[in-house]
Order: sequence, then structure tokens, then C-alpha cells
Amino acid sequence: MGAFTAPAAPTVPPAPSLVGRSALLATVESRLAAYGSVVLTGPSGIGKTAVLEAAGAAASARGELVLRVAGAETDRWIPYSGLADLLDQIPAAPLAALPEPQRTALHGVLLRDRETTATGQGRSVCRLAWRGLLAECAATAPVLILVDDAQWLDTATVDATRYAARRLAARGVRVVVAGRWPPCPGARESAGPSWSPTPTAVELAVPPLAPDALAELLERYGLPARIANKLHADSGGNPYLALALGGAFTDRIPRHWRPAPVPQRVHALISERLSTLTAGTRETLLMAALATRPTAGLLVRAGRTEAEHDVRQAAAAGLLVTEGSQLRFTPPAVGTVLAEHADAAHRSRVHTALAAVVPDAAGRIRHRALAQSGPDAELARSLVTAAEAASRQGSHRMAAELYLLAADRTPAEPDAQRLEWLVAAAEAGASAALPGLVHRAADAVLAADSPKAQRVRVRLALIDLSGQGLAEMDEILAAALVDAEGDTGLTALVRLRAAWFALVAGRPEDSDREAERAQRYARAVGDTATEAMALTNRAMTARMRGRDDHGRFLEQALRLPDPPLSGWLHMAPRFFAARFAVFDDRLEDAREELLRMLALVERGSGEEVVHVLRGLSEVSVRMGRCREALDFADRAVRIAEEASLSPGPGWYNAAVAELAGGTIARATTYAERGLRASEQEHDAIFRCRHLHVLGQARLRSGDVRGAVEALERVRDTERAQGVCSPKTYRWHGDLASALAAFGAPDRAEEVIRAARAAVGDPARGGAVTAQLDRAEAAVHAARGEPDAALELLRGAGRRFTELGQPLEVGHCLLEAARVERRRRRHAPARAAADEALALFTRCGARAWADQAGRGLAGLEQPGEVRVFPALTASEERIAVLVGEGATNQEVASRMFLSVKTIEASLTRIYRKLGVRSRTQLSTCLRHASNTAPGHPDG
Repeated sequence: MGAFTAPAAPTVPPAPSLVGRSALLATVESRLAAYGSVVLTGPSGIGKTAVLEAAGAAASARGELVLRVAGAETDRWIPYSGLADLLDQIPAAPLAALPEPQRTALHGVLLRDRETTATGQGRSVCRLAWRGLLAECAATAPVLILVDDAQWLDTATVDATRYAARRLAARGVRVVVAGRWPPCPGARESAGPSWSPTPTAVELAVPPLAPDALAELLERYGLPARIANKLHADSGGNPYLALALGGAFTDRIPRHWRPAPVPQRVHALISERLSTLTAGTRETLLMAALATRPTAGLLVRAGRTEAEHDVRQAAAAGLLVTEGSQLRFTPPAVGTVLAEHADAAHRSRVHTALAAVVPDAAGRIRHRALAQSGPDAELARSLVTAAEAASRQGSHRMAAELYLLAADRTPAEPDAQRLEWLVAAAEAGASAALPGLVHRAADAVLAADSPKAQRVRVRLALIDLSGQGLAEMDEILAAALVDAEGDTGLTALVRLRAAWFALVAGRPEDSDREAERAQRYARAVGDTATEAMALTNRAMTARMRGRDDHGRFLEQALRLPDPPLSGWLHMAPRFFAARFAVFDDRLEDAREELLRMLALVERGSGEEVVHVLRGLSEVSVRMGRCREALDFADRAVRIAEEASLSPGPGWYNAAVAELAGGTIARATTYAERGLRASEQEHDAIFRCRHLHVLGQARLRSGDVRGAVEALERVRDTERAQGVCSPKTYRWHGDLASALAAFGAPDRAEEVIRAARAAVGDPARGGAVTAQLDRAEAAVHAARGEPDAALELLRGAGRRFTELGQPLEVGHCLLEAARVERRRRRHAPARAAADEALALFTRCGARAWADQAGRGLAGLEQPGEVRVFPALTASEERIAVLVGEGATNQEVASRMFLSVKTIEASLTRIYRKLGVRSRTQLSTCLRHASNTAPGHPDG
């Protein structure tokens, strides 16, 4: 393996404003406020310096004296080089106030007088002088010392800093240290030894930025959300690395989702980081780079016995992240740089070692093929056989790589066979979301003297890469139509994409027309797979437009043979049958089918996996399986990020799952980001869906006006598109509820009336009818008709119970509690809210339970019989539960409050009631209940 030499340091991008660090800064600030010190750790570029400077700026704003020093590798061996920088920032008066020997010693430091300061006695005097100087400064204002790149600070400065910090902490001298040190013993030291300013200093690892924080950071460059999302995956959330990678897009964003070249700055940064590792660690990383799915276990079996140690070193250097057992380079170009520094013979030896240990036949033949070079017709045939098997198993990534290898190993003559393998590689690569591979294969086919069928197929592969971003693909679609002219089968394929294009663009009528053409052409040539997908498209557009023939189209599609597992499961009839089951509230049927599909596509990494996971997340929310919903949504978001797929669909389901089992704040963030992403990709479908969930989040957080605005945008958009099916996209009840809360019951009633007319027979409406009943209850409540409202809510709750949708039942209970509270019937209100809270807690519906808990805590009871009139409503509830024998944890769970809150409340309760223990509280409760008005003994 070639030697790594660190190049000149790359140009540092402009310092960005600090984002995504509020929690970390709060922790640092709380530690400093308690006169403690902090050590910030993390790989290069993670943002330690930014956090350090933010802490310093806050301290300066408070009037503290802030001293800054940064270590430098070139000055590491110069005694007191760092202390001299600190002394330059000290006001003259405290220095002049020092005793003569100490003042002389510090002047020696400033003058770099090594003879005076480097001796043992001189160092002792310097330590005392520095301590005395900081004490003088601290007498006026607290002192904060910021040490950046602490690994390079000279040992004399480290010694003086630690000596002073240990002795002056109680007098307001604190230190924040930021450094990067070897993570474990035995590592090659790229820096000085680790050190802490005080024995009690708190070590805080600066974490990677979350996707939304990094997106905020990258917004100034005008990068689309899809690219920012991919940059987060490639950088592992490292802001410096993400900005460096984003440099590839500063001039022009490549069209047609073509990958951008890796900037030279990133190559230099990778080489610099690799140069800090030992040769053995780099050898382990080379093996990981050449493997398809590297794990530490695989590397150990291949002979890298220190693989786990080497992986930790690479992770500490910011070169890879571990996800479960899998290893992933950050950025992916690390693998390319490693391979570039190894000659062909070296790479061949590594592939040979991997071929002996990989667990799958496809992987073994891949490594055997890569271990040799040059054309080999027999090897090419073996590669194609393995690729076909991988494709049948749903492993499209492996299939794409094997087809591409087969093309590379196929002799030049005949060329038609090589081109066919390139086309197959492009098609499999599109299913696996591998833009680099797809463009490489497509470019080779389009540059050759290839038949029009092959040209059409690679153009369609390029279109299929775009996901929801089809608006950018009109040029390629037009070229495909020209190439397909005169060929009925090819035209069917192109027309099917045109139908998808129109559907995403919000033109369902045009989509249906194009799908009808595709269906007719496909039937003429016996292409049942294309015919089936065209029929499912027609079923979907018919359903969106409120037509009754959608079932007929889907039945026709389901009667055709199942399309092969070629990356299009999410467009196949069986997937749409599961989606329609969701629309019809047959949730158990939908879940069973989607779980079966997930087992079929679990090896994949493209659109079909994301859409199956999204479907499972949606079903889980409706069934009240909130933890499952969050997990499925998180997996969909992660796959879309790593594969550079359209982020809007995954973010939509993440928002819906957060509204149920997470937090409303996170749901709002996902919805807002998803709305921007969908608008950037001209995706009308998910633009409306994000507006819907954003409206829900705003309504539940109290922003009624904002909710009405978002939901009316959904209504207006669907009207313009000719979409009129309340059972497909269920925003109508939410808009009506928002309008009722906004003080516009007449407008709300109009929305409900129109939706009921579109549904038709209420018996067919299912959950939609119940949602409209709940919205109508809000209208009655707004008009002062509580009895009518409660009757509708009871009916809606029964219907939701029959359909197995517990969160909707809980929503009805909360609405009933609100109605009862308005007419000052606090006992029924509390009972309804209590029942809702218990239901939400069982479902893991954190966001809903939080709302129910706040409702309970806020219920006042004027005029109602109270057990403990001296207590507030929430205090009384806690007292009753504890007096009945509940533990603090049980009370906290029931009221959805923290244990600490319960403990603090009990302290107040004991004081108000004059009791000292739970036993006395229980006795007090029995006495109060027996003497309360209305009790037989009262």
C-alpha cells in the first residue's frame, strides 16, 4: 500500500453561524455557571471550535474576562508559547500588582526567555505567578480560559493552566478545552497527550449535526434539500466536511441527478486524516473499502485481527461511522482515496482474501472477478448468472455491480453483448439508487452505436433515478419518446413514465390518459408487467378523482402475473392493493401484506424499500403502534438519505409518526423541511401531504390561524387538480375543526357538507365519516350546543373502536373533555381526559399523551366538590393517587409528568396539608373523603 503523506492544510471554509448546538451549549453554560470546567472532544471538523467560541461570546456578554489560546503543532516544543499568548490578553494593572519575582518570571515568558522559565525553579515561579495573576483578575470579574487544539499545547502551558484552574475554580476561574486525542492506548499519536484542566472537569463529545441543523447550515448556498440530505449522509453530520463536500455545488448543480465530482479539498482532507493512522489501520480500511458490506467481523475473518481497534481509530479520525454491525465511510470518497494509493497487485491480494470469507456466492464471484483484470468470456457469463440470481433475491445493488463487472470482462467482440450488460447494470442500479453507476453505464451505451431499444432502456433508468423529482427529466423523457418511435413495446414503457410524471406534477387526468396509452401498447405486445403497472396507475388516479371504477382497474391488474422483483414492487398491483386497504380502513390486511413485502425487499436500498417502510409506518400510526411507526419511518428516512432519494416522502411519514409517538416540534420540523423539498422537486402529491401534517401540527400546538392557512392550501390545490376523494387524503375533518376553532363554524360546516357528499353513503365512509362527525361536533361546540357535540363524539369514538384506531378514539375523548370543561362539568371532563391519557400511554403515543396530561393538569374545578380544597386540581390528583398507594413512578406515568415533578409536587402537598409521609397522606385522604359533602357520613 502506498505511503500517505499529509498535503498542505486545505483552505478552511468561512466560519458558519452556530446551528444545532443549543443543547450542548446549555450543558456547557450550566457547568461554567457552577464554576466547573469542560473538555470538548470529537474528530476534526465536528465543530468544537464553534462551540468554544460561542461559550466565549456568551461569557464576554456577561462581562467576564475571556482569554483564548490555540495550540499549534510547530510550537508544541516551545515552553510557555501558549502562556505567552494568554499573557498578551491580560490587562496591565493585574500584572503590575504582582510581587517582583512573579512579575519577572512572567516577563520572561513574554520575552521568550527560556533560560529564566525553562528550569525547574523557573517553572515553579511561573506557575505561582500565573495563579496569582488569574486571582487578581478574578477579583474583578470571572475568568474563562478557552483552549483550542489542546493536543498541540506545550506541556509548560498545560501545567500552569491546570495548576491555576484546580486552585481557583471556587473564585471564578474556569477552563474550556477543545482537543482531539488518540481514542485508546496503542494508537499512533497524531497529537499530544490528553489532559483535563481539573480532576472534576466534564468531558463532552461534540456530536454530529442532525439533518435539519445541517440543512439550515447549507441553506445559504441554495442547495436543494435532496442534496443537503445526501451531504449529511456522506459527511456523517460533520459540518466542516459537509461544507467541503458542498463546494462541488457552488458553481452549478449537476442536472439529471448526476453525481458531483468530489472537490480537491475533500481529497486533501481525507489524505491528511489517513496520514495520521498507522499503516496497519490503513490496510484494514482498504479491505473495508473493497468489500461490498464491510463489517468488523468480516475483516477479522479476512485476516485483519485488529479490525475492531482499527475501526475505532478511523471513527475517531472522522473517516467512518458504524451503523449496527455495518461500516460506512464518511465521505464515501475515503474508499476511493484508499484504493488509489494501492497498486493493482495489492488490490488483487485483498480481493482474493475477501473472496475466501464473504458469506454469499455473489460476493465471492465479485471479488474473484476484481482480483483479476482483462477480458474473460467465461468469467463474464458467471458474473451475469450471479447478477440474475441477485436480482431475483431483490439485491439490486449487487446485481448492478455484477452486471457492470460482466460488461468490463466481456471481450470487445461482439459488442452487443457488452452493451446489454451495461443496460442491465443501469436498470439494476436505478432500482438500487446508485446514480454514479447508472450514469457511467448509460453514458457508455449512449456514446456507442447502440440499438434504440438499449438507448430507451438506459434513458428510462436515468428517469427512474429521479424519484419524485421527475420535473427535471422532461428532456430525457422527450429523447426516450423519439428513440421509441415506431416500437409499440418501448412506447409503452415511456408512456408509463409519462403517466407517473403527470401524477407527481398534480395532473391526474393527464396521468390517466398516459397510463391508458401505456396499458394499450403493453397489452398489444404481451408485456404484462407494464400493463399491470399502468392499470394500477389508472386505479390510483380514479380513486383520487372520486370515481367508482378504481376497483375494476386494480382487479384487472391483480389478475395479471406478478411483475418480477426488479425494483418496482412499490408500483406493482399488490402494493397498491395494500394502499387501498389502508384507504378503506382494513388495517390488519394492509399490515400483513406490507410485512410480507418487506421480507421480499429487505436486501434492497432503493425506492421500493422506502415506500414499503413508509406504508408500514402509516398503518402503525393508525393502529396505535407508535414505537413501530417511528422505527419504520426512521428506517425509511435513513435509506433515502444514504441513497440520495427524494426526501419528501420519508419526511412526511416521519412527521406523521412524530405527531403520534414523538413530539409536535419534531413533526413540524419534518413537515416544513418536507414541504420545501417537495416544492423544489415540483412534487404536488407530497406538497399537499406535508401541508396537511403541518396544519395538524399547528392546530395541536395552538396556532389555529396557521393551521387554517395550511389546510386551505391543501383544499385549493386539490380542487385545482380535480382531486375530490376524502377517503384518500383525509384533511377535510382537520380543516373543519380548525375553522370551528378559528371562529368560522359556517365555513367549517360547508367543508363537512361537501366532504359528506363526496363520500356518499355514510356506511362506506369508515373512519372518514367518523372524522367528519368529530369535526361537526366541534362546530356544535362552537355554537354552544354541547349535547349534540357529545353525541357525535360518542358515535365517532364507537366507530373508531370498531375500526381498531385507538389514537382516533383518544382524540374523541380529548374533544369530549374540552366540551365538558367549557360547560364547567369538571368531573366528566377529567374522566374523559384521564381515559384518553391511559389509552395514549398504552399506545406509546407520547405527543398525544402530553396533550392529555396538560389538559388534566389544567382542569380547574370551581363549584365542584373537592377532596382537598387547599390543593390545585393537579396537586389533588397527585395526592389522591399517592394516597391510594401509587408509587411516584406510577403517578408520573399516569399523568405523563416526570418523577421529579411528582416529587416536587408532593413536597408542596405535604406542606399544604400538614402531613409528613405517604402514610399520613393516606389517612388524611380517607378522613377527607368520609367528611366530604355528599358522603353518607359527611
